[in-house]
Amino acid sequence: KEDTKQPVSSNTEVSSEGASTETATEVSTEGSISAEVIKEDEIPSGMVVSDLTGEFIAADLEKQRPVAVMIDNEKTALPHYGVNQCDIVYEMMNSTQNGRVTRLMCIMKDWENIEQLGSIRSVRTTNFMVAAEYNAVILHDGGPFYIDEYIAKPYSAHLSGGFARIPNGKAQEFTEYVTSNDYTNSKGQSYDGLIDRMAATNYSTTYNEYYPGAHFQFANNDYKLSEEVVDFVVSAKNIALPFPHNSSELHYNEETQTYDYYVYGSAHVDALDNQQTTFKNVILQSTTFKELDAHGYLTYDVVGSGNYGWYITNGEAIDIRWEKETESGITHYYNVHTDEEIVLNTGKTYVALVPADSWNDLKLNQ
Repeated sequence: KEDTKQPVSSNTEVSSEGASTETATEVSTEGSISAEVIKEDEIPSGMVVSDLTGEFIAADLEKQRPVAVMIDNEKTALPHYGVNQCDIVYEMMNSTQNGRVTRLMCIMKDWENIEQLGSIRSVRTTNFMVAAEYNAVILHDGGPFYIDEYIAKPYSAHLSGGFARIPNGKAQEFTEYVTSNDYTNSKGQSYDGLIDRMAATNYSTTYNEYYPGAHFQFANNDYKLSEEVVDFVVSAKNIALPFPHNSSELHYNEETQTYDYYVYGSAHVDALDNQQTTFKNVILQSTTFKELDAHGYLTYDVVGSGNYGWYITNGEAIDIRWEKETESGITHYYNVHTDEEIVLNTGKTYVALVPADSWNDLKLNQ
């Protein structure tokens, strides 16, 4: 699909109807956002700074290799369990069929403490290239034959199927969940936990030679885009994504200064902790794609570059562009006005690969 649509203009505010008015905030370009490494004496004893969130985590997790967990986002699969424990959540079109239904890929570093995460579903080609950016092991249950080429890549690692079947009154495909420890369900069926399954492989549980380095830069202190040295900041309180089947939205919560995730018209509440799913950072990336067959399977064109995107935090947004040089390389995001790599606020991040042919349908509502 050609990236022929024009982006929503960065120097406009967008109404719920998509009309725009020239009321942008232009900020000085002198200087740059502070992103120095936190001094050692500022880090609590026994802790390190997470390369995924910028938060303090246990020191023994510093080099632990993350997992990338494929989670069904069909309405029947709700409620999700364990998504709130994940560090980064990707949402992307899973098929061009069924209203372009989406699937989540959740990146988690502390995978040795998973009580229940899922439900688990199949993987797509794009996920291998994105998971490689974190040197992550993909957890999934099968996938179309197109993935075989990517499974064979030297940078790839995955575990397919065999996760815990937790009876929930739903069809079999909606009952599979990751657990860190061994699990026996009410039917007497036993399953190995993720810790034992990883130990049974030849995969390194720490970063290996394919680790491309830390993915994001994080600011020392929480900041607003309009208070820093970036241009053309616009308000972004409510985000309606062009995913017609899932009706995915993000709503800015003034109290928590994070974005609450909504799906199918309702707040997304994680059934494991009964808390709203929320993110500090939002990255929206306009990406072209190739349809692979009449069944709706596709591959996003994630290797290369794109001129359209948004970085959103604390109720504000700036235009970004993106670059990814190789399949296993990091996607870097740049402020289009200063050409500086963006600096994220500390916290969890949501990333959406927005189909380029529906980029103009994305709405930043006031």
